[in-house]
Amino acid sequence: MADTLSITDNRTGKVYEVPIKDDTIRATDLRKIKVTDDDFGLMTYDPAFMNTAACRSAITFIDGDKGILEYRGYPIEQLAEHSTYLETAYLLLYGELPTQSELDTWTFHITHHTILHENIKNLMDGFRYNAHPMGMLISTVAALSTFYPDAKEIGNPEARRKQIYRLIAKVITIAGFGYRHITGMPFAYPDNDLSYAGNFLNMMFKMTEVRYKPNPALEHALDVLFILHADHEQNCSTSAMRSIGSSHVDPYSALAGAAAALYGPLHGGANEEVIKMLTEIGSIQNIPAFIKRVQDGEVKLMGFGHRVYKNYDPRAKIIKRVADEVFEVTGKNPLLKIALELERIALSDDYFVKRKLYPNVDFYSGLIYQAMKFPMDMFPVLFAIGRTSGWLAQWQEMLLDTDQKISRPRQIYSGAARRDYVNLAERP
Repeated sequence: MADTLSITDNRTGKVYEVPIKDDTIRATDLRKIKVTDDDFGLMTYDPAFMNTAACRSAITFIDGDKGILEYRGYPIEQLAEHSTYLETAYLLLYGELPTQSELDTWTFHITHHTILHENIKNLMDGFRYNAHPMGMLISTVAALSTFYPDAKEIGNPEARRKQIYRLIAKVITIAGFGYRHITGMPFAYPDNDLSYAGNFLNMMFKMTEVRYKPNPALEHALDVLFILHADHEQNCSTSAMRSIGSSHVDPYSALAGAAAALYGPLHGGANEEVIKMLTEIGSIQNIPAFIKRVQDGEVKLMGFGHRVYKNYDPRAKIIKRVADEVFEVTGKNPLLKIALELERIALSDDYFVKRKLYPNVDFYSGLIYQAMKFPMDMFPVLFAIGRTSGWLAQWQEMLLDTDQKISRPRQIYSGAARRDYVNLAERP
């Protein structure tokens, strides 16, 4: 049986054979379907890319129906249990788990690139006292492109490697400095003796102690959360990273655009919306009334359902276990009881079961962040830290893919037909 699709154009009666590869046809193959020779050819219309593959990628595999997430073939459950964020970042970028010497070199370079130029610190000092830390992150990452002219050498593997070190390293420093700025506290500088997650906690929460010692349970929990957020296939922000990067701009500018996409409440701000929802519910007694409002279409059930997953988000299961470890240190978040009861009811209610609305990664992550004393404004920043390695892996893969050109979607024009200009005095 030939791997082709036969298409009959009922306008002309012509039959076309279109090759099928990986259960996919090339959209450009439809261009040969025309009524007349001077036609542009057939296009597909796919708002929000619901069923269009824009690239080939070897980085992340998702089976939404089965609830499977893998980085480079490794199940997310195994990486969360055995790996560290920096090891996982290496895996995403280079395709294989590192040897001990490779991991030591990689960790050394990331650790020793966390320092920011003092001018960047001055730039951050210029933000308004109540500036959103995500806005500060986006702006500051974009500003880094002016400090590293070699970042424009995207065709140079060594130059790319330097920017990868710098971005993964400096994003935690920018995030920490942003938090200190909005709280009116002096900046806490990086400590090269700490782990990646521990160093971030140091730059967030160090007070008067000479050396900050992160709580091991919280340090581990944050590392796991970074792993879970590291990559997730062609989501909104990753698509933005690839699309912007396809113009061959430097990675700082591309990553700032990806972070801007993540800033939206439908993407990186979703866990904040969960906290707002749980706070609004207020108590377990109010859950049935809230569920009815959801079923009546008055409000949305935040933290449930996913564009890709039609099963339990595998990250949500891991986060639920991590939450227990965190709450042993911090005490239980008072919203946890509401969350657990809401999940129990939703998973047993036909309305949600039929629609395959299962908890996603955002449902419990906000509760953990809140218990760890992160303000809600920092939630999308935490997401961006973890996702930085994934964005860079996708960016580099896009640059090395010979199929890729500058991103330029087609449109269906629905405006006015050609008409002549009317002078101002003659307009009705």
